[in-house]
Amino acid sequence: MRTLLALLGAAAALVGCDPARVAKLEEGVSTEAQVRQEFGEPVTVTVLPDGQRVLDYPRQPEGWTNYRITIGTDGKMSSLRQLLNADNFARVQPGLTEMQVRELLGRPAKSQPWPLKSETELLWRFRPDANASKIFSVYFDTQGRALRTTITDDPRTQAQMGN
Repeated sequence: MRTLLALLGAAAALVGCDPARVAKLEEGVSTEAQVRQEFGEPVTVTVLPDGQRVLDYPRQPEGWTNYRITIGTDGKMSSLRQLLNADNFARVQPGLTEMQVRELLGRPAKSQPWPLKSETELLWRFRPDANASKIFSVYFDTQGRALRTTITDDPRTQAQMGN
């Protein structure tokens, strides 16, 4: 139990430092080495056909962000995006594949099968503001196509508030 609490504390501390890390980086100026110095090793690195490198830094399941950082062919950071935002949520439409949704939102916090409904729910934790924590869920059919989305309160926040 102590080990679990220590790991959760470390994860929370890591996530809490992200705004400071982001502030140290500048698009078009910061190098991949500087990005890795601030964020560490990415969970995934995707090399695009044009030579750009996409570094993914998901903060799920304990955090509320998923960062995607693109390194241009010149070795400089060309974009740093927090994927869990209203614009990306609005882009998730019925019929998208799970891979397309993951491309928009990054790694989910959890995957929950619902066998009686023949559906699978992927969920992402996010914060629409500093005082709220929500869950964005996407439900997929057995062919892996999005059916619908929902936004609900994060039960972890409710438990912390004593509700």
